[in-house]
Amino acid sequence: MHNDRTREANVMISRKEEGEGAPDGPLVLLVGMMGTGKSTVGRAIAARTGWRYVDNDDLVREATGRTAPEIAAADGATALRAAESDALTFALALPPPAVAGVAGGVVLDAADRERLRGADAVVWLRASQDTLAARVGAGEGRTGLQPDPAVAIAVLAAEREPYYAEVADAVVDVDGRTPEQAAEEIIALFTD
Repeated sequence: MHNDRTREANVMISRKEEGEGAPDGPLVLLVGMMGTGKSTVGRAIAARTGWRYVDNDDLVREATGRTAPEIAAADGATALRAAESDALTFALALPPPAVAGVAGGVVLDAADRERLRGADAVVWLRASQDTLAARVGAGEGRTGLQPDPAVAIAVLAAEREPYYAEVADAVVDVDGRTPEQAAEEIIALFTD
């Protein structure tokens, strides 16, 4: 488990120096709770680097013809997790350099955590519960946040954060930062 951001950055730098990933950059997978900005930060990384960006929500919708909330409402959490696991399979197959936003709950499955540990680079976008609550608001359109989003976030964070720490090669704190600032920190891990 990684506890020190400097150590985590050094892990990523040493991976790059050892030649893992493509010469122009690795496949970067962004993990974290809903509201951490995975989609926005991923797009910012892609805009600055020219790397391809793929978002979990788009992968799920393309594969199933439905959004994640629609799947959860019609078929339940198990079906949603299966769709998100399938989206992870696609993301892991992307040729580097690329960046992909991964479903927040994909870390709940032990097999998916193992697959994440084998990826080029997994970056945990970490936010405080206050930041998450402010960003997701009333939780409309967000799976599993009703009836009380703040309580749901606390429960989800307690369950997921140990798993994010387990799979992450680097941690980027997003509290009080713009998506562009978080993107720049991530880019710095993989470029000279």
